Amino acid sequence: MKELIAQIKNCTICQEYLGDGCRPVFTVHPKSKIIIIGQAPGRRVHESGIPWHDKSGDNIRNWMDVTKEEFYDEELFGIVPMGFCFPGTGKSGDLPPRKECAPQWHPSLLGLMKEAKLILLVGSYAQKYYLGKKAKKNLTQTVQHFEEYLPTFLPLPHPSPRNNIWMKKNPWFKKDLLPELKKIIQGVKTKRFVRPA
Repeated sequence: MKELIAQIKNCTICQEYLGDGCRPVFTVHPKSKIIIIGQAPGRRVHESGIPWHDKSGDNIRNWMDVTKEEFYDEELFGIVPMGFCFPGTGKSGDLPPRKECAPQWHPSLLGLMKEAKLILLVGSYAQKYYLGKKAKKNLTQTVQHFEEYLPTFLPLPHPSPRNNIWMKKNPWFKKDLLPELKKIIQGVKTKRFVRPA
C-alpha cells in the first residue's frame, strides 16, 4: 500500500490538462472500512491537500453523523475520488474529474482494502462508473433505489450546498436514506456491522 500511495502522489498522467498542476488528494489504509468515492478535489481542497476540507465535507459528515476525527481516521474511511487532482474551473463550476485516474488507480487501491464493508458512490460520475447498466436513468432515481445496490454500494448525491434545491425537491432523501446510512455507519464504527439483506 505504501508503494502504491507513493506512486499515486507522484502521478503526472493528466499534467498537461491541469492548469493548477498535479496534487493528488486522497487517504487510504489497508484497514479502511468505508470507502468514499467522490468526484474530484475542489480548489479549496487542492490548496489544503485535505480531502473534503470544505462545505461539502461538512455536509457529508452530517449525513453520516460522524466527527471530523472519525472522518479522517484512515482505518475507518478511505477517500478515493474519481479524479485525484483538481480538474480546474469551467463556465458553470469545476470541470469533470479526469477520466484517466479511476482505471489507472482504483483497482489496485480497492484490491488492497480488503476490510471494506461499504462503498459510498457520491455523485453521478462514481455511480455511472461503478454501477454501469445497473444505474437508473438519472442520479435521482439511482439514489432513490439505493437499497438495490446494498450491501456493496450506497449511492448518494453530491453534498455540495448547490444541491440544496435538490434536497428540497426530494424529501425522501432525508426521511428514508439518511437514517439507513447513519445506521450502517454506526454499525461499522461500533464493529457490529451487519450487512443489509
